[in-house]
Amino acid sequence: MTSSPALTIATPTGVMAVNNWLYTLLHAAAAMGFIFLLQRFVLNATLESSLLWAAVFGGCAAILATMQANR
Repeated sequence: MTSSPALTIATPTGVMAVNNWLYTLLHAAAAMGFIFLLQRFVLNATLESSLLWAAVFGGCAAILATMQANR
């Protein structure tokens, strides 16, 4: 039994399927990067605080991406 992909990307050569886990990882990584940069350089937070918030937001983003991919 195969699962349907969560996301498809149109390319010049056809349609490429993106697996659910890859979509989840990309979503979490983007959220972590954004929050880390925001905390560290815009809000001038400490490195430890920035990493903590990045981990929290990355986890939340991964949960949301998984929920959206399973619809």
